[in-house]
Amino acid sequence: MFVISNRVRNLILRARLRFLASARNDSWRAGLVLLTALSLLVVACSAPSPSTPTASAKPEWFAYKMVDVRTGESFSMNDFAGKVVLIETMAEWCPTCRHQEDQVKKLHTLIGNSSDLVSISLDVDLNEDAASLRKYADAFGYDWYFAIAPLEVQRALGNLYSAQYLNPPVAPILLIDREGKQYGLPYGVKSAEALQKTIAPYLAR
Repeated sequence: MFVISNRVRNLILRARLRFLASARNDSWRAGLVLLTALSLLVVACSAPSPSTPTASAKPEWFAYKMVDVRTGESFSMNDFAGKVVLIETMAEWCPTCRHQEDQVKKLHTLIGNSSDLVSISLDVDLNEDAASLRKYADAFGYDWYFAIAPLEVQRALGNLYSAQYLNPPVAPILLIDREGKQYGLPYGVKSAEALQKTIAPYLAR
């Protein structure tokens, strides 16, 4: 099996963060295409297993404040202690993200919008802003938390879990259980039924 070293993964992450931090116009997208292609090479050999925690200790980024663009209210991951949380990293231009979000929307219908399940979509494209993200969520009827991920949150996601969390087309989702343990779900679009099966044991605890 083709294996990519941690050093290469870290190089991809650092390069992507530089693109995101310095982007000023549409010319950045050409470089991002190359980064996406490189990072897709990692997917086959680095996809996490939801049965094993990616991290058990509560990380520092759980305390970082973000703003829900739909309500204007601030929140942090610590606010959802005792609940099951699904975090999707996304971008407005990403069609795979749309497919995944449609499945998340269906998931909430399947489980009856349980207050024990919290969904959060974090936009990791620093060229997008709160106003456009709010219009995006409203246009497609997505009624969960949507926020622009600050650069420090993006760094934490990439460094603690995988550079793939900054690569929206692979549909990354992080599951956080009631105890704060973090689990990376397999990459690629997960159906509502598959998500329901995955989270059922965590909701039952």
